[in-house]
Amino acid sequence: MGLGGCIILIAVGAILTFATDWEMQGVNLDLVGIILMIVGLIGTTTFSSIARRRRVVVPPSTPVVDDTGHHHRRDGYSDGYGV
Repeated sequence: MGLGGCIILIAVGAILTFATDWEMQGVNLDLVGIILMIVGLIGTTTFSSIARRRRVVVPPSTPVVDDTGHHHRRDGYSDGYGV
């Protein structure tokens, strides 16, 4: 579940807790709303801690300069094929 899903859980839980006055037999909607808000908050904190760990900044590496001189003349004999 992403960050959007967690925010939706918090919003639905707040609506059930604070904005409705429905009565259902056997279901306490205020408690359901509070549970949804708590689950949304736990998900948001978990998501943010995982996202913070993923954002590791790697410093730019220094360019590798190869000065060994690999520009050989290929005449067919110096590489071992003409022997």
